[in-house]
Amino acid sequence: MASENAGLTLANVLYEKKGNIAYVTVNRPKVLNALNTPTWSDMRKAFEDARDDVAIRGVILTGAGDKAFIAGADISELAQVTAFEAEQSSRFGQDVLDLIENLGKPVVAALNGFALGGGCETAMACTIRIAVASARFGQPEVKLGLVPGGGGTQRLPRLIGKGRALHLILSGEMIDAQEAYRIGLVNEIVPTAELMTRAEAILQKIALNAPIAVKLALEAANKGMETSQAEGLLLEASYFGLCAATEDKKEGTIAFLEKRLPQFRGR
Repeated sequence: MASENAGLTLANVLYEKKGNIAYVTVNRPKVLNALNTPTWSDMRKAFEDARDDVAIRGVILTGAGDKAFIAGADISELAQVTAFEAEQSSRFGQDVLDLIENLGKPVVAALNGFALGGGCETAMACTIRIAVASARFGQPEVKLGLVPGGGGTQRLPRLIGKGRALHLILSGEMIDAQEAYRIGLVNEIVPTAELMTRAEAILQKIALNAPIAVKLALEAANKGMETSQAEGLLLEASYFGLCAATEDKKEGTIAFLEKRLPQFRGR
């Protein structure tokens, strides 16, 4: 049954706002939060709302229950698709993950269990990934006669390097949280009881900084990964100039000189 979450009607995602943080929880625990088309659609609605709400400074994405973040695609749906439908499904999922990656606000993936296939791809689209020790990661699509379709062949090499990424993609093997941390797939491993509080602490620390600067720093890093270093540096200099024209830059520099905390307004 669909439920009302922060003014949105969502069937497979819980969406809440508390203070300056939005919480997006994939809510299909009976199937380990597997992604089907309605779930992708719900995620898009939730993240569009978080993007457009000026009061929201960051998002925490997690999965319901204590076994899985997102265990992958819904195989019962995937088994029935034609080649054309599969390509369209891949593009739809990619678009949702592009939205998450380029939200203009930090998104922390709170990885509370299995993050496989589309779940690993969803985590990689987030800004920061923190995991419990029991979390497991992998891109097992080749075991189903498929390739990753939600950006796995593109984001994984950028995050951990081509060699390590291809090893995981071609073998389809699953790795534990400690190995994911070692290779740079996750930023931190935390005790289960501290997962959400740590995610909140990360976002609150970022929220102390100037919103425009945070948005442009995210954009510079994301766009810079798609171009040469020289072009990336030009983009960085342009954004540096844009920030210098803001009220927040004036406030930040004056506050520093006056030895007080700045009061940023996002202007």
